[in-house]
Amino acid sequence: MGRPVLSHFLTLSHSYPHFTPSLRGHFPVKYMKTTGLLLSPSRRPIRFRCFCSVSVSEPLVPQSPPTTVKKRIVSGVQPTGSIHLGNYLGAIKNWISLQNSYDTLFFIVDLHAITLPYDAQQLSKATRDTAAIYLACGVDTSKASVFVQSHVRAHVELMWLLSSATPIGWLNRMIQFKEKSRKAGDENVAVALLTYPVLMASDILLYQSDFVPVGEDQKQHLELTRELAERVNFLYGGRKWKKLGGRGGTIFKVPEPLIPPTGARVMSLTDGLSKMSKSAPSDQSRINLLDSKDIIANKIKRCKTDSFIGLEFDNPERPESNNLLSIYQLMSGKTKEEVAQECENMNWGTFKILLTDALIDHLQPIQVRYEEIMSDSAYLDRVLAEGATKAADIADATLNNVYQAMGFLRR
Repeated sequence: MGRPVLSHFLTLSHSYPHFTPSLRGHFPVKYMKTTGLLLSPSRRPIRFRCFCSVSVSEPLVPQSPPTTVKKRIVSGVQPTGSIHLGNYLGAIKNWISLQNSYDTLFFIVDLHAITLPYDAQQLSKATRDTAAIYLACGVDTSKASVFVQSHVRAHVELMWLLSSATPIGWLNRMIQFKEKSRKAGDENVAVALLTYPVLMASDILLYQSDFVPVGEDQKQHLELTRELAERVNFLYGGRKWKKLGGRGGTIFKVPEPLIPPTGARVMSLTDGLSKMSKSAPSDQSRINLLDSKDIIANKIKRCKTDSFIGLEFDNPERPESNNLLSIYQLMSGKTKEEVAQECENMNWGTFKILLTDALIDHLQPIQVRYEEIMSDSAYLDRVLAEGATKAADIADATLNNVYQAMGFLRR
C-alpha cells in the first residue's frame, strides 16, 4: 500500500483555494477538426499552467458567504507496498483538513495497483489495510466517502469511453510511462501502464471534481485529464448532446489543481535528494506508518546525515539536514522558526533522539486506532459498502450522461 495517485503534499487552512481571475477563461481555445487535438489559436498544443495558491494563514480575499453546496475533491492511494510517512504527510494527513471544507471522496485505487506486476494473494488484504489506515489517520466517514475503486464499476466503464476520445500521442508523451517501460522492457510492459492516465482521468471526471490535490510527479496526468475533459465536451457536449435528448452544455467539469506549497516533500532517509518511496529497494529509506518503536528508532539511528556542525533548513548542500528537520517540524507541530532555533546548535546524536521521540509520539495513536479497526471487520466492511454506494450514485449519473451524449442506445 503506498503510492499516492491523485494527491501529494498539500497544507491547507480552512480557507478556500484562491485563484487569480485570469484562470477562468484562460483557455481561449478551439478544436481543429483536421486533427481533433486541442489547440490554441496559434495552433500550438495547450500546456497546463496553474495559477492557484493556497492560503496557510488568513485568506487573501474576503470569504464569500457559506453555501449549502460544497466544492468537491477526490483523492486516493494505491494499496501496494507500505503506506509510509511520505504518503501520510503528502496526502492522507491533509485530507483531514479538506474534509471539513469540501465534499470529499477518498478511495483505495486498487485498479491502478495492477498496472505493474503485483501479488494477487495480497491485493485484497492490502486494500483493507489501506482503508483502515485512512480511518485511523482521522478520515471521518460522516464527512467523507471512503470506498474501493473497483467497487464502483463506473470507473472502468468511463475509462473505456474516454479511451475512444484519447489520441495515442497524448499517452505516448507521459513521462512516467516512458521511464517505467524503459526499465521493464517492451515485453514486460502491459497496455494498462500506457492507459493508466485515462483511468486516472476517469477517477476524477466521474465525480465532477472541482479540485484535485496534485504533486510535482502528477501534474502531467492532471494536464491530460483537463485536456480530455475539454475534448469530450467539444466532441459530444453542447447542442450535439441536446439533440440527443440531453440537457446540453458541458458533460464534464474541468478540474482545477491544488498545488502544495514548496518544501512539503518528504525525502528518503538514505538520500536527501530522492523522494521517500515504497518502491525503493531498501526499507531503511522510509518510515512506514505501522513500524514499531524499535524499528523507527533503528531507522533514524542509521539514516544518512552529514559532517557539518549544527543543523539548518534550506541549505542546498545539506539535503538530509533539511529533510530531517522538516520531518521533525511536521511531527512535532512546531513552526519552522521554532525548529530552526531549537536545533541550530544541536549535534546529530541529540537530534536523532528528539526526532525518534516525535515520530513515535505522533504515530502511536494511529497504530492503536488501526489495530482497533482491523479487529472489527464488520465495521470496516460497512464503511466501504456505504462509501461505494454514495460514490456510485454520483458516478452513475455522470456515466449515464456520457452514454447519452455519445449516442448509445440505453436499456
